[in-house]
Amino acid sequence: MSNVFADADRWVIASHNAGKIREIAELVAPFAIRVTGAGEAGLPEPEETEDTFEGNALLKARAAAAASGAVALADDSGLAVEALGGAPGIHSARWAGEERDFARAMEKVENALRAEGNTNRRARFVCALALVHPDGKEAVFTGTVEGTLVWPPRGEQGFGYDPIFVPDGHTQTFAEMDPEKKRAISHRADAFARLVAAVFAA
Repeated sequence: MSNVFADADRWVIASHNAGKIREIAELVAPFAIRVTGAGEAGLPEPEETEDTFEGNALLKARAAAAASGAVALADDSGLAVEALGGAPGIHSARWAGEERDFARAMEKVENALRAEGNTNRRARFVCALALVHPDGKEAVFTGTVEGTLVWPPRGEQGFGYDPIFVPDGHTQTFAEMDPEKKRAISHRADAFARLVAAVFAA
């Protein structure tokens, strides 16, 4: 499995989210692999119809690999709030609406917690990374980071729900952290470490 992915000199990142593409590009940089975002490659966004992070990541990676003829890496990630039964979960981006207004999405999370009268503010970020080779080989790696939600949002770094998430063992939200520090402990870093161990360390 490892050689077929590691031997490629270019991966297509099956995402139109500039923040995700930037993070992933920085993670793969040490392995001399060039990355191209789906938008840059002219690839459409497939409808996410699966009910798990892993399923949606595979769906996106398969579509990008088929359309580009290159190795495709897709990320499906989101915020799972314990008191909300894991919501917004795979619908994390959908909560932000078509305009991807995450200020509104964060407010929806807070309002949902208050409506439940719930003092449990435990949450986790989940990231599933799917690698698909045009010849059909596939691999999926899942990472998580546990933490607590705060209100109001804090910080200008990061993206998505980062301003309301404080990872365990820290006092800053992901959006207050230096990006390098966040990358070292994030759910995406956890999933990517698993990917590296399987693909590049063999």
